[in-house]
Amino acid sequence: MSRMALEGVKVIEWGEYVSAPFCARTLADMGADVLKVEHPRGDRSRRHGPFPGDVPHREQSGLYLALNANKRGITLNPSKATGRAILLRLLESADVLVEDQGASFVDGLGLDYVSLKERFPRLIVASLTPYGRTGPYRDYKGHDLSANAAGGISFGNGTPQREPLVVPAAQVSFMAGLGAALATVMALVAREATGRGQLVDVAEAQVVGVLLTGYHLPTYIYKGIPGYRAGNRFRLGLYPNCVLPCKDGYVCINCPQMEQYQRFLALLGNPEWTNNPRYRDRRAMTEQYPDEAEGLIIPWFMEHTKEEIFALCREHRIPCVPVQTIQEVVHDEHLASRSYFQELGHPDAGRLTYPGPPYRFSATPWGLRLPAPTLGQHNREVLCDLLGYIPDDLPRLRAAGVI
Repeated sequence: MSRMALEGVKVIEWGEYVSAPFCARTLADMGADVLKVEHPRGDRSRRHGPFPGDVPHREQSGLYLALNANKRGITLNPSKATGRAILLRLLESADVLVEDQGASFVDGLGLDYVSLKERFPRLIVASLTPYGRTGPYRDYKGHDLSANAAGGISFGNGTPQREPLVVPAAQVSFMAGLGAALATVMALVAREATGRGQLVDVAEAQVVGVLLTGYHLPTYIYKGIPGYRAGNRFRLGLYPNCVLPCKDGYVCINCPQMEQYQRFLALLGNPEWTNNPRYRDRRAMTEQYPDEAEGLIIPWFMEHTKEEIFALCREHRIPCVPVQTIQEVVHDEHLASRSYFQELGHPDAGRLTYPGPPYRFSATPWGLRLPAPTLGQHNREVLCDLLGYIPDDLPRLRAAGVI
């Protein structure tokens, strides 16, 4: 295998749940040596599942296993003086610290970036929090739910008649983790030129806000079109621009160009209603009577399966995609031909199928090498072999709540 992009980069991850672990996992997938530091009670994601048979087990959480592959792991409580001392010793040889502990908490422990920079000037600290390390919300607690709202994604998600919705499955935290990983790589590149580390301050809510800026804000500033929840429709598009039911599920169709729309009508057989002036104004159909407009085409969709619709739309060069279930994704022909899904064994969870590489680089390949660590799996290896503790010290440290 060719040399991996981040081979030789040492990362300490002090994180819980999704954003920081996914950031560190992304770095690990590209070859970084990631050591996960967990509180002795374990990462919060261990308690979230999903679990086999819906039976909770700290070593069998699907979320934890997916987020923490390719890492080693130790237990450590930096709230204890000895725990902080151990963490600082680990940082002596680290290139990156990834943490999501919150500004006030790390400041209170003397582990803020200013303090760390004085001791480790080459260290890069990637800090992921709901609202960032600066500003009026820096000390507020938050969650993916509140980041959805503060970042602006919830106001446009859902139906107009009901409450706003969040993007499901902690997607904001995943987006923040990926953004932090990319920024950390750039900080590593910058360090090669300057010899200095830096703080990568990632606010989950701001990540969402930045992603939405190019969509919602200019349409209001330049067109005066306010945001609103549009249910199954793309708010700023032109009919048809929606997710529709079909014979065996749902499909998403979007024909912004007139040429595409004309091919779509030809696919439907150029029905008689297309001669009615009411159904020639695509903007009016989108904004004033979308239910009525969709009612004209849904009967055709209900006569076909999503694969049939997808095939017909490809043939006629009409933008369309089937909405797949998880089982359909797992058995997707295209993903199978790319050998996307990969298997990995775990001492407690057994052999499982994992999502594979989201990208393929020829010179710096992605790799799935290690299963997620069991709780405290590498305590002896790291504390004894690396830091010089003797095995008899470990029970004492455990009893004191340090590991």
